[in-house]
Amino acid sequence: MPRPKKCRKVCRLPQNIEFTPILKTSEEKIIITVDEYETVRLIDMEGFSQEECAVYMQIARTTAQQIYNSARKKIAIALVNGLSIKIEGGDYILCDGKESNCNCGGCRKHRLKLKKEIQ
Repeated sequence: MPRPKKCRKVCRLPQNIEFTPILKTSEEKIIITVDEYETVRLIDMEGFSQEECAVYMQIARTTAQQIYNSARKKIAIALVNGLSIKIEGGDYILCDGKESNCNCGGCRKHRLKLKKEIQ
C-alpha cells in the first residue's frame, strides 16, 4: 500500500489562475497544480535553492525537485504549443502564519505580523 501524499505548504494562492496566448491554437489547457506553481515561484522568482524550497514547503528535496521538474515541463509544453495554462488543485495547505518566519515574506499573515511589530 503506497504512502499517502503529504500536503505541501504554500505561502499564498496565485493572483492569476489562467494564462492564455493571444493566438490560441487549441482549446486544450495545461493544468499546473498550486504546489507546482509554488515551487516555480520560490525557485525561479524568489531565488530559493531546491533545498530551501523543500524546507519551506515541508517536503523532501527530491519531492521538491520532482514537483519543480513537472511544472517546468508543463510550462514548456504550453509555451511551445500555444496552449493555455490553468493553475488549480494539488496537495497543499496554505501558510497559517504561525511560524516565526515564512522565509519569503510573501504570505499576508506574515506581512501583517511584521507590520505590527514595526509600529
